[in-house]
Amino acid sequence: MFKKAIIPALVLAAASVAVPATASAQSYRGDRGDRYEQDYRGWQPIAQRKYNLDRRIDQGQRNGQLSRREAGRLRTELNALVRLEYSYQRGGLSARERLELDRRYDRLSQQVRYERRDRDDRRW
Repeated sequence: MFKKAIIPALVLAAASVAVPATASAQSYRGDRGDRYEQDYRGWQPIAQRKYNLDRRIDQGQRNGQLSRREAGRLRTELNALVRLEYSYQRGGLSARERLELDRRYDRLSQQVRYERRDRDDRRW
C-alpha cells in the first residue's frame, strides 16, 4: 500500500520541479529601449555579459582560482571594455561596433576561463 502511494507522489514532485525550470530558462532580453540590448538571434546582451564576467572574476578570487593580481588585471581589462562600449554608444551602436564588442567580450571571457583553470596557485 505504501509503495503504491509513494510512486504517484514522486511523479507529481518531479513534474512540479520541471515546470518552473522551463519557465526560468527563458533568455534575458534586457531593456528594449536600448538598441544594443536587443536579442539578436540568441546574442547575449552586453549588460548581461558584463555582469557575468564580473561575477566570474569575483568568484575566482574568492575561491582562490585567481590571485589578486590576476583578478585586478582582468577587472582592468573589463573596465576598459566598458569605457569602449560607452564611447561607442555616444553615436549609437552600429552592427560593426556591436560585433567588435562581442568579439572583445569573447576574448576576455576566454582569458578569465584560462586564468581560473591555470592552477598556478599564486596568491598575491
